[in-house]
Amino acid sequence: MLGFSRWQLFKGLVFAFGTFGVVSLALTYFIPAPPSKVGMAIAFRGGSLEYYGRQYREIFARSNIELELRETTGVSESLKLLEDPKSGVQIAPVVGSDGKHAPEVLSLGTIYNSPLWLFYSSNEPFDRLSQFKGKRIAMGPAGSGTRSLAEKILAKGGVNSENAAFLPLAASAAAEALRDGQVDAVWVIGAPDGAAIHAMLVDPGVRLMSFPAAEAFTIIFPEFVRLVLPRGVIDIDRNIPPTDVPLVGTATKILVRSDLHPEIVQLLLQTMVKAHGARGVFQQANEFPNGNDTVYPVAPAAIDFYKNGPSFMQRHLPLWLSVHAQRAIAVLVTAIAIGFPLVRLLPLAYNWIARRRLFYWYAKLKALEASFDADPDDMHLPETRAEIERIEHAVSHISIPLTFSDQVYNLRSHIDIVRRKIASRNSAPGRVAAE
Repeated sequence: MLGFSRWQLFKGLVFAFGTFGVVSLALTYFIPAPPSKVGMAIAFRGGSLEYYGRQYREIFARSNIELELRETTGVSESLKLLEDPKSGVQIAPVVGSDGKHAPEVLSLGTIYNSPLWLFYSSNEPFDRLSQFKGKRIAMGPAGSGTRSLAEKILAKGGVNSENAAFLPLAASAAAEALRDGQVDAVWVIGAPDGAAIHAMLVDPGVRLMSFPAAEAFTIIFPEFVRLVLPRGVIDIDRNIPPTDVPLVGTATKILVRSDLHPEIVQLLLQTMVKAHGARGVFQQANEFPNGNDTVYPVAPAAIDFYKNGPSFMQRHLPLWLSVHAQRAIAVLVTAIAIGFPLVRLLPLAYNWIARRRLFYWYAKLKALEASFDADPDDMHLPETRAEIERIEHAVSHISIPLTFSDQVYNLRSHIDIVRRKIASRNSAPGRVAAE
């Protein structure tokens, strides 16, 4: 036993709990828990982004994370919300964005190629874009990705806002307007699984515009890709569509705020694989998602994910537990990094603590001897004798490890030397005579 006092033990406990509190606060700061709620912009109701957003929400719910789906007027509003740290939107699937006004935004890669669908109502099929002159065309609000791409393609056929009516309806609202005869044509972007697109594909009164020159559009506009809607893929029994339909498409990507929690990023990447990794109408199995994005910088976490897949903890631990595991690993690594040097210092510290107790009384003894020598008239002799007895009594009751017993006895020997020195002056012949 080192013979610590209760006060020393109390200070040790306070230091231990204080250290634990500081470490806990540091871990909370450097490895924060993921938020329980995340916002995701999904553009128009009835579009494919809403369709996949619902799938994302279900997968997030399994990890006890609420994914709030926020409707917007298109890519411009989605990007503005994504740039605003107070908007509550941290995730946004986008189509056809230029990325010039989103410095705080990173990409997690492409999730699928979105066809640009041009549906119209007519007794005769259209085979040229110029046939849409004078028509009422729903193509989404100004600033939306759908409208931007639609205007770009229609311009090649000489169709613009001066010779046609461009209406701000989109997705489900546009599909209803086409069915009710309020518009003549509808531009929409997205996968065929979206409610609005699927409704128009199976509607016998609605035609789908074919793009035989799709390959030419990919040369004119490098961001486009040529896609083919296979015959009968929508409904084999009803033979929808009746023939292969060439289409023009563009990439749909997932953008996130650069400060999105790393665990949410990993959950989102795994969700993207579950939602988009299977064989689809316009893709092979495992073709999507991928890290291709020529506009936005791809997040380092996404690059590593596509290269190496999810980590061991991400594959085998639930989201809430992985954070605690990371904290435990951080504590363990820190403890090892600090502990190994401390182990070498412990014997030295142990010896220093034990010797310090002896040095204290050595200092008292030395001071007493110095004061005795400086008092030739023995004005304070009674106090000196009392002090030497007090030191002797204190040293004889020191609780100290056995390995330091020789030093204790050395100290007691030195105390005895000083005592004899005091006693010798007290018994000197001159002093006895004087007394």
